[in-house]
Amino acid sequence: MTSNSYFPAGWQRAVLPTLLLTQLENGPAHGYAIAKALAAGGFDPPKGAALYPALAKLEASGAVSTTWEEGQGGPGRKVYELTPAGREQLARQLRLFADFAKLVVGEN
Repeated sequence: MTSNSYFPAGWQRAVLPTLLLTQLENGPAHGYAIAKALAAGGFDPPKGAALYPALAKLEASGAVSTTWEEGQGGPGRKVYELTPAGREQLARQLRLFADFAKLVVGEN
């Protein structure tokens, strides 16, 4: 499968947890809404086989919490929300990513 994204697929896979936390910083969302928001931002929408395990790992680590939203005329869905620990994790990851980017471009 080819990517229509500006960013290489490998990069997107590597930063998926950070991308998910960044999306959840905007407020609670279900998986499909997160995938759509990433696509709207220029990323390839993550497939469910990557998205939901990554969200489950974030939940297991305490970075996100979940609630169940009853469906209106359809199935219910899990809603993910950033926790205080998730906000700290996101801030730490963004700092590390900025440091990494400086090394890649040769800035000290």
